[in-house]
Amino acid sequence: MSTHQPGELPVVVAALYRFTRFEDPAALKGPLAKTCCSHGVKGTLLLAREGINGTIAGSRAGIGAVLAHIRSLPGCADLEHKESLAQDMPFHRMKVRLKREIVTMGVEDIDPNHIVGTYVEPEDWNHLICDPDTVVIDTRNGYEVAIGTFEGAIDPATRSFSEFPGWFRSKHNEFAGKKIAMFCTGGIRCEKSTAFAKQAGATEVYHLKGGILKYLERVAPEDSKWRGGCFVFDERVSVGHGLEPDGHVLCRACRMPLKPQDLSHPHFEEGVSCHHCHASRTDEDRARYRERHRQVKLAEARGSRHVGS
Repeated sequence: MSTHQPGELPVVVAALYRFTRFEDPAALKGPLAKTCCSHGVKGTLLLAREGINGTIAGSRAGIGAVLAHIRSLPGCADLEHKESLAQDMPFHRMKVRLKREIVTMGVEDIDPNHIVGTYVEPEDWNHLICDPDTVVIDTRNGYEVAIGTFEGAIDPATRSFSEFPGWFRSKHNEFAGKKIAMFCTGGIRCEKSTAFAKQAGATEVYHLKGGILKYLERVAPEDSKWRGGCFVFDERVSVGHGLEPDGHVLCRACRMPLKPQDLSHPHFEEGVSCHHCHASRTDEDRARYRERHRQVKLAEARGSRHVGS
């Protein structure tokens, strides 16, 4: 149920990141959070010494005010963001968090400001990945790849990005002499993965500029090499071409994305379980989830939103 009044729709969703040097990210946290909250903006922003990363949503004016604040931070004057629209606010609250890394790889001395792969515009991506001498690597985690990826892309089957360096090292001989093309949701993971690949000795390393989201925004469906949906970390769950939600939903027990046909699986119960998690949950767990789901529905009937949903 929408929590917005007529005239406030649609909601602007802005995904952003910037690798830059923040000497004291803790000092930036309070003013940034205050700017977001005072303009009704919700979402999550991560701050670390290496920069800023996150996705936020709000009114056009609110998003503009927050982006202006971020662009006033050191090294962020020319920050670019990816924008889409939603009919409802896709976040429950605003969080500004301090982290060791804005995307966790767990490898010391990786600095995309000094070494990174060659950027490829979305319009030129098809030509690169159709080259038989190109190895195309999806740097996202397995549950993201499962609902959509590019034709012919390799799935490293990682559960977290910190597993990627070990996987890539194990493929060193296999990838020798090949062009390596990497992609991710919005571009941030590829900033680090291409930097890592080059430090590991790879020479021809490419990176989809703006990530899958920019490709889906710019490339027409009839010309697309993308298959399936692109997982996003908000209540839209997954988007397709034009960045429109494509019908995936989240299991509220395990947070795995579900295809429409998964909802007819005998282990799916709304708010309680799905085929991914049914075997790993106890009857007590499911009883607790059912009560939470009941509270969510009661909140919806009152015209409000249950924060724990």
